[in-house]
Amino acid sequence: MSQHFLLSPAAKTLSLVKVMRMSDAQAREAFRKIRWAETDGSPVCPQCGGREPYDLKTRQVYKCRACSKQFSITSGTIFASRKLAVRDILAAIAVFINGAKGYSALQLSRDLSVDYKTAFVLLHKVREAIEIARESGALSGDVEVDGAYFGGYVKPANERKDRKDRRKSINQTGKRQSVVAMRERNGRTVTHVTRSEAEGVALVKAHVAHGSTVHADEASHWDKLAAYFPIKRINHQLAYSMDGACTNQAESFFSRLRRAEIGTHHRIAGRYLHAYAAEMAWREDFRRVDNGTQYTMVVAAAAVAPQSRQWKGYWQRKAA
Repeated sequence: MSQHFLLSPAAKTLSLVKVMRMSDAQAREAFRKIRWAETDGSPVCPQCGGREPYDLKTRQVYKCRACSKQFSITSGTIFASRKLAVRDILAAIAVFINGAKGYSALQLSRDLSVDYKTAFVLLHKVREAIEIARESGALSGDVEVDGAYFGGYVKPANERKDRKDRRKSINQTGKRQSVVAMRERNGRTVTHVTRSEAEGVALVKAHVAHGSTVHADEASHWDKLAAYFPIKRINHQLAYSMDGACTNQAESFFSRLRRAEIGTHHRIAGRYLHAYAAEMAWREDFRRVDNGTQYTMVVAAAAVAPQSRQWKGYWQRKAA
């Protein structure tokens, strides 16, 4: 039996020990070279694009000669106005990458000895950067589509006589959401959060190129796709794959998302479900890429992602 990729030496090119042992100066230099790769790490003013800033001796910031604005190595990025040292941010990204089924804020707060609120916002900023950096464009070729429901769990009553049929809408909480996944075979995974799986029909029309072959299960709402795409259907009561039709890769994504929910986060539903879905789609798409390359990809995505409107001052807004 061949060795699984994640167990092979080729999958392990990132050393958390080396990241943690970096001095603050080394960490700043590493982040600088990734952020300003086109100038080999030489700072570029985020305001005017000036390339001749100078260091201020009183603080770890630069001042642009052209516009006289001061900026740091994280100014204008998703980590703007940070309080954590750059080394701690790089360490957080490293341990985030090594979590094959995700990485919880509680565990990060313990590993880095930071407050839970700090870890929570930091990880969500990383997820937002990943979501922004995801390649756009229509999916093509063979595209598998499926949906799965998250949240809105209704605990059954203790005694059988008091239990209600939780399949009926009158007995549900109204908080249940559907994640619709469109997965290109040997390609990308695109996810959207909707109220119901049936809303995925419009999403498939918008995100799948004409002429692509769509694979779907026997749910009746997917019947409408036959008017727009060549479609193959699979009845899961008979088989998981038959006559070239299957949705196994879409199911594989949902398996990863379920395991992240059950084993790591315990609750991913609600207003941030889209962020967890995008993260797991990225992990699924790059599961055969070594962790060193994944680390560089995420740091680069965070270095170019704009300042977060959602997460800047998140807890201050909550406390107001």
